[in-house]
Amino acid sequence: MNRQSTADVALRALRQTLLGPDTPPARPLLARWPRLARYAAPAGLLAALGLFWITLAVESEWGLPTPIAVLFAAMTVAPLLALPRRPLLAWRLTVLALLVCTFNAPAEQPGPWTAPLALGSIVVVAVVVARVDRPVLAWVVAITAVPVLTLVRPEDRAAVLALLGALAIVGDLIRRNRLSRRELAAQTELSEREQERRAVLEERTRIARELHDVVAHHMSLIAVQAETAPYRLTGVPAPAAAEFVAIAASARDALNDMRRLLGVLRSESSDPQTAPQPDLADLGAMVDAARRAGLPVTLDTGPLDEQRVPAPVGLAAYRIVQEGLANAARHAVGAAVRVTVRAERSTLAVRVQNAPPDDAGGRPGAEAVPGHGLTGMRERATSLGGTFTAGPLPDGGYAVAAQLPYDTEGGNP
Repeated sequence: MNRQSTADVALRALRQTLLGPDTPPARPLLARWPRLARYAAPAGLLAALGLFWITLAVESEWGLPTPIAVLFAAMTVAPLLALPRRPLLAWRLTVLALLVCTFNAPAEQPGPWTAPLALGSIVVVAVVVARVDRPVLAWVVAITAVPVLTLVRPEDRAAVLALLGALAIVGDLIRRNRLSRRELAAQTELSEREQERRAVLEERTRIARELHDVVAHHMSLIAVQAETAPYRLTGVPAPAAAEFVAIAASARDALNDMRRLLGVLRSESSDPQTAPQPDLADLGAMVDAARRAGLPVTLDTGPLDEQRVPAPVGLAAYRIVQEGLANAARHAVGAAVRVTVRAERSTLAVRVQNAPPDDAGGRPGAEAVPGHGLTGMRERATSLGGTFTAGPLPDGGYAVAAQLPYDTEGGNP
């Protein structure tokens, strides 16, 4: 079984060596020096042209006919031209040139080949053995040894074979070193990504813990106090009791949203959320809740086809209106608020406008801590390719407006 496997590997390597696809191109030697790399191709062509003329001159001195001398010179240069991108092809052309270009060499010539062909063959073999795996390398060395044993003088064969073996050993070491460095770089990159992912998870866990310990705790206290206020306080009017109930419901809704957010932050996976997200159909319920909380707000949606507006656009519009109402409740106490949502041909226009507050100074402490509401609204709008504006009005009020584009045909923003 082992012998059969070894034979199969050897046959596959032989097919790869003689007829198989070439090795993938390696990183250019001058990749670190882009200014020099731009001159590599012209310099290489000039060098190849120089070798061509040198070979042609040498073989003409040997007395070869001009057509044969031109052919042999071309066969000498062709492997070097193919070497940068097609090393196996260059080696095949080199072996062919070593077998063919051996005619009419002078008796005093130390070898059967010209100096350019001999030196070029050494360069080609050195590059190839550093680019192929061991089975293919073994066939490359064995096949290259054929013209050496056939054509080189007996007294010179040992030296040439020793040079060929040294090239094979050094090339294999270079290839293994390159593979080791590549694997080390891949492992280092993987470790860095794992460290980054762990850092992100730790930060998300820390944020979730802070949200739970601070925000969720206070929201729970608000909900409990609002629910128990009618029982702890005597003589609470019915409107005030209803107000406490609305406050408790809003606090519970905020806690539910907070729990979902904490689940996302503490989860290591990025699976899509399956819980339904609010959209334009929920605007009426949100406005009713704001009215129950004492905010005089009116909603103007006009002829709005909720099915035509994509879900991401509807969610962004809902959050912008939600934040706009929250800002109006904090910074313009008692002011009338008008929410306008209009679906145009390919744009959803959202506007939240409040009149001047009843108290010019606003609620005490309302402006003490700057928030991130406007930033969040702007990010939601721009993430969909839309626009967002916010600013005071001439009458003393304030307005935020967003244009959210969407594709009326594909249904995606």
